[in-house]
Amino acid sequence: MDLIVDGLTFPEAPRWHDGRLWFSDFYSHRVLTVDISGYMDVVAEVPNRPSGLGWRPDGTLLIVSMLDRTLLRLDGKKLKVVADLSPFAPAPCNDMVVDARGRAYVGNFGYDRHKGEPMRATCIVRVDPDGTVILAADELLFPNGTVITPDGRTLIVAETQGHRLTAFDVAENGTLSGRRVFAQLPDACFPDGICLDEEGAVWVADARNPRVLRVLDGGRIERTIATGDRPSFACMLGGDDRRTLFVLTNTGSGPAMAEKRDGRIEAVRVDVPGAGLP
Repeated sequence: MDLIVDGLTFPEAPRWHDGRLWFSDFYSHRVLTVDISGYMDVVAEVPNRPSGLGWRPDGTLLIVSMLDRTLLRLDGKKLKVVADLSPFAPAPCNDMVVDARGRAYVGNFGYDRHKGEPMRATCIVRVDPDGTVILAADELLFPNGTVITPDGRTLIVAETQGHRLTAFDVAENGTLSGRRVFAQLPDACFPDGICLDEEGAVWVADARNPRVLRVLDGGRIERTIATGDRPSFACMLGGDDRRTLFVLTNTGSGPAMAEKRDGRIEAVRVDVPGAGLP
């Protein structure tokens, strides 16, 4: 794997957009971009810690603000609140996918393991373009990375504590139904960030193991790429041909990473290009 950038606190939520990789760096409270040469630029500073990123059809950037559990939009250089997610989210909000109509599907941790809280199921909410917040799906075990297929008809979410990828049908009005298991992974695998390729396979970052996995519908692990001695926390297919797999790695997770600054973005070439959203 090629090193793109290091010295980050905890990079997450990578997105390939407008010729650059966009990502959130949790503990420096910044949304940044980096190009393939490693040049970084700061897009926004989010005091309550940024996570999921996505764009509306008009190009407006949406940002999940974790600790105050809000969805923000970047208006010029200012952040404005789109929706308050706290009535639905009992713990920090997390990753997100924004569909082609500008609807945001946002997950949350469900509990705060760093404070010793017991694990509990939680939900994904849908935030419509007018700011309306609707419960989209519940009884999920730590909903994390999320993708939508190119036809807009299927949403797949990684349930980190459920060791699985779960799929839903997406109706014209954004309603989720037809819940099914896309892939039940081994108990030792903790799927975090994910991305989709043109063959319908999902690349999965494993938050407890030094690897990323290419997983097929039904659960077969078709390929494994080792990430040295560092667990992977997110991944995204990008580059001019979307055949560069960007992998976000670290030596651990949690607030202690703020001082260690062990976060890296690394890259490896793969055969099948990326597809769908984000």
